[in-house]
This record gives sequence, structure tokens and C-alpha cells, in this order.
Amino acid sequence: MYKEKTQKEIYKKCDEEGSFIPLAEISIEKIKSMLKIALIDLKSSKEWIKKAPKESEQWNAIFKINYDSLHTLLEAFVTFDKLKIKTHECLFSYVCEKYSELEFDWNFFEKIRTKRNRSLYYGEIINYKDWEQVRLQLNLYINTIKKEIEEKLKEYEKKFNEEEE
Repeated sequence: MYKEKTQKEIYKKCDEEGSFIPLAEISIEKIKSMLKIALIDLKSSKEWIKKAPKESEQWNAIFKINYDSLHTLLEAFVTFDKLKIKTHECLFSYVCEKYSELEFDWNFFEKIRTKRNRSLYYGEIINYKDWEQVRLQLNLYINTIKKEIEEKLKEYEKKFNEEEE
């Protein structure tokens, strides 16, 4: 019988397997680009949400775009730690482990990750009800991590400007 692993167990496994790959430097341009891409996707998603009837199959795409936007933002965020992380599961465990002050829920990450994977790999269509179950928390997480990235970018710009003076 399959036993779900805890966030700490996943983090330990990812660490042992070398899934947290050190980067030589922090690429501010890459972070800015990833932020921009995620925001463009989210803007498109919002337009679809306004128009999509509840019985529409667009909810599958809307869910995945929002999931991927969150994933992109989290990848940009951990770039500040000079890291590239191999899998979504490892990325989520890292953020939960290292940034507990953000109060992200590992179980929520697992819920949306497995929902996305069931759609992507097993052909399960995500519907309006599925979207509604995660919408608020997903938006909260997206807004939280977007704000964190923007604050870190301001810190880097300030530091860069001070070094030039």
C-alpha cells in the first residue's frame, strides 16, 4: 500500500538525491523575465475566467495556467537562493522548508500538483468545481510569492545602486 510522504521526508529525499542544484550566480534578468511571463499568463487566465461558463472545458487550461504561473514564480523566487530545483515536488518542499514564515501549506501544493499531473498524464479533465476548490488559495499563494519577488528585486536594485555610487 502506498504511504504518502511528508513534506520533510520529501525535502530530505530531494536533498539526498541532489535535486537542489546550486547556481553560480543570481540572474536578476532571468528572475525579471520569469516574473513577466507568469504575469502575462495570469492576465490571459483572468480574461478566460471572465468568459468561461461553468460547464466549459476551459477550466482545465485555466487551472494549469495558474498552476504553471505559481510554479514559475516559485522557481524565480528560489533563484535568489542560487538554486535550480529538479522537480515540482522538490521545489514545493524546499519553499515550505526554507520559508515557513510564508505559511504555505504542503498539502495544498500536493493537492494541486497531483490534480495537474492527473490531467497532464492520465487524461483527467479539471472542471469548474475543481477550480473553485483551489482558486482562492492559489491566488493567495501567487500574490504572496509575487510580492516577495518584487521586494527582493527592489533590495537588489538598491544594493546595486549603492555599489555604483
